[in-house]
Amino acid sequence: MLSYQHAYHAGNLADVHKHALLAFMLDYLTQKDKAFTYLETHAGRGLYDLTGAEAQKTGEAAQGITAVEHLGWFPPDHPYARALSAVRAVYGPQAYPGSPLVAAQFMRDGDRATLAELHPQEYVALCEAMLPYPMTCRQMDGTAMAMALTPPEPRRGLMLIDPPYEVKADYVAIPKLIADVHRKWNVGTIALWYPILIDMRHRPMLELLDSLNAPKVLRHEVRFPPAREGHGMIGSGMFILNTPYGTDAEADRLTRLFRRL
Repeated sequence: MLSYQHAYHAGNLADVHKHALLAFMLDYLTQKDKAFTYLETHAGRGLYDLTGAEAQKTGEAAQGITAVEHLGWFPPDHPYARALSAVRAVYGPQAYPGSPLVAAQFMRDGDRATLAELHPQEYVALCEAMLPYPMTCRQMDGTAMAMALTPPEPRRGLMLIDPPYEVKADYVAIPKLIADVHRKWNVGTIALWYPILIDMRHRPMLELLDSLNAPKVLRHEVRFPPAREGHGMIGSGMFILNTPYGTDAEADRLTRLFRRL
């Protein structure tokens, strides 16, 4: 436990999938003048250096964000491209935003955000990365944060659940968490990211999620080649409850793009 560090995987194809949909949904929330809340249960460090030793060791960013930008997947006006551009303008062309820093690019006056991260080193780095932004960082268990802060004020908003899946128990605990949060916050968008591994261990979790009979659900999965020989992840999934309008069309577009890899 507490061993996972995303620096080795930042900007990989799973990040591209997750962050493209996240940026699209947050952009949709900004299209109304009403304020919104953003909550994230497993925030990581927020900012990553793609020239760092960790990223260079795995090469996942080179196969991920670097490759798809070369292919022109995201035009300049796409919400994900805008977030990347804003972060790079401040931190340099090899900076990559984690989901907290992606979300920060869409926050406005009146919007509120809370980020949970339990890993001590990642939490310190997160606090430093988020200093310029009006977002609250808490060193605490993400499940505890999710239960303590829902329903939030403003009630309109989005929660991202993105655990490291270090232990198989996560796959059992997550459906219960989503059910409990939705019971307290029935208008909130809840977005869960999950890895698709060779052993397909996510399938029982999806069966539990499907049994919730939740409203406006989008389940979107993409597949891609393993990052290297012996690497177990072959795809990325998003389960979204109370899905914002238009997200399904963006998901379909991403499906077509990933199929070309």
